[in-house]
Amino acid sequence: MKRIIYDGDPGIDDALAILLALRSREVKLEAITTVGGNVTVELATQNTLRILELVGDGDVRVAKGYERPGLRTATSFHGEDGLGNTGLPPPSRTAEETNAVDLMISEIKREKHGISLVTAGPLTNLAEAVEKDSGIEDYVREVIVMGGAIRVPGNVTPAAEFNIYTDPEAAQTVFASGLPITLVPLDVTTQVVLRPDHLAKIEEANTRLTDFIGRMVRYYMEASKRFGGLDGCYLHDPLAVGLAIDKSTARTEMIHVEVETHKGAVTRGMTLADLRAKPSSKPNIRYCSEVCSDDFLDLFVSRLTE
Repeated sequence: MKRIIYDGDPGIDDALAILLALRSREVKLEAITTVGGNVTVELATQNTLRILELVGDGDVRVAKGYERPGLRTATSFHGEDGLGNTGLPPPSRTAEETNAVDLMISEIKREKHGISLVTAGPLTNLAEAVEKDSGIEDYVREVIVMGGAIRVPGNVTPAAEFNIYTDPEAAQTVFASGLPITLVPLDVTTQVVLRPDHLAKIEEANTRLTDFIGRMVRYYMEASKRFGGLDGCYLHDPLAVGLAIDKSTARTEMIHVEVETHKGAVTRGMTLADLRAKPSSKPNIRYCSEVCSDDFLDLFVSRLTE
């Protein structure tokens, strides 16, 4: 069983990713650390606790992290509460006193190669961890990063994806750190679309989470249609968890990636890959270029209907 720490900014697709992790016997969700992105870090922390309370899992540790100054959230897409305006009640417990970065470092270094880290928001927390303890790259088993756009357009600007665009300096710090990174960019997440017929199967299961999932996903689908004309919704963050569960559904290759950190209006936050036949830089990223979307969707739907 693979032990994971999930670093995210719930967020609808984060909520779905957390539910997938909790419902998958192949992984054990040890902790969730929160970061400002889709919503403020404060709301991300409250949403994490709300989700865990709804599921009835009080064993997962929760620690609040950081947000970049001047954060611009995506509540227009995720709802004012970040969870599709589903109105979950306030949680009965609070996050730990330790901050996300310290929890991340201590858990990674407790047992060499014992922890897989899945990041599904801006890389603010992980960059802080790298700068605080540069030795963690020798201890972490793997880092699965949902972010970036290599051969496809961005979703904030033509060049940049939301997580990287929100804190490009942090992303560059992480990419240059020597961490064993698997990048799950828009190239593959946009290959995975949850359609209304998939949602119907989940709702037919009539579990105690069905109402919450149904209302949240319908909000997500409506926003996806309104903003992008999509008949369904992308499963960005759940796919990152899915690859922690089983990487055989994805095709990967080693490439060199850097992040544009200058304040240019066009390219800031761009994940620039050296795709030349003879690259001049050493590969630093395992890049997911293709995914078997049907296999992953079957896994996702089956786990959420159990």
